[in-house]
Amino acid sequence: MSRLILATRNPGKITELRAILADAGLQHDLVGADAYPEIPDVKETGVTFAENALLKAHALARATGLPAVADDSGLCVDVLGGAPGIFSARWSGTHGDDRANLALLLAQLGDIADGHRAAHFACAAALALPDGTERVVEGRLRGTLRHEPAGSHGFGYDPILQPDGETRTCAELTPDEKNAISHRGKAFRELVPVVKELLG
Repeated sequence: MSRLILATRNPGKITELRAILADAGLQHDLVGADAYPEIPDVKETGVTFAENALLKAHALARATGLPAVADDSGLCVDVLGGAPGIFSARWSGTHGDDRANLALLLAQLGDIADGHRAAHFACAAALALPDGTERVVEGRLRGTLRHEPAGSHGFGYDPILQPDGETRTCAELTPDEKNAISHRGKAFRELVPVVKELLG
């Protein structure tokens, strides 16, 4: 069984990709970055989700000599020209402060009417091999931004994005419901034929 490393310390992401690979009949031994604690986290200096995903995947592949998968994702708001985009996790100035990020974005959109609140979650997933071979795929979850947060599941901007065709926000969906339609789930599923092509 060949080993595949996912550039994350988030056990939820590892479980999700493991399940997607298993559903596709792929028997790779998937581990997270915690399996290699000596390798430092990679600075995300790219200007697109794809660039950041590739930076992380290549760094891990070089450091471990193993094929590596990485993803980068965020919220893209149409009326803001695609922002916060790659800055989603630090939109308020502090990385990972979900509450502050959400509050700032809602304030910026305060006078924007319902018909102009379209947005989508985007995720780029990259596979990099130690020899430099690379592939990137993308997944999106389109929806509309609510004026007030709703729901207690999920994280980040989940409480304000209502997916198209839904009456609930991402944070009101069950984890299984969200995984079935999520941008990351879509990107990881798009990665399956790439893994089959490059790793067998």
